[in-house]
Amino acid sequence: MPDFEVQDLVSHDKYGLGSVIRVEKDVAVVVDFGTETLRITVPYAKLVKL
Repeated sequence: MPDFEVQDLVSHDKYGLGSVIRVEKDVAVVVDFGTETLRITVPYAKLVKL
């Protein structure tokens, strides 16, 4: 499981490129994809750290 930090660039199969804006350690990350902001929970399905 990747460790995400605030400002990490990420890619998601459905939502595209985004930037991590909040990390809830071992629970979820909040990602700004430009058009929307989403909370993605562990196991971070389809989310890849760039």
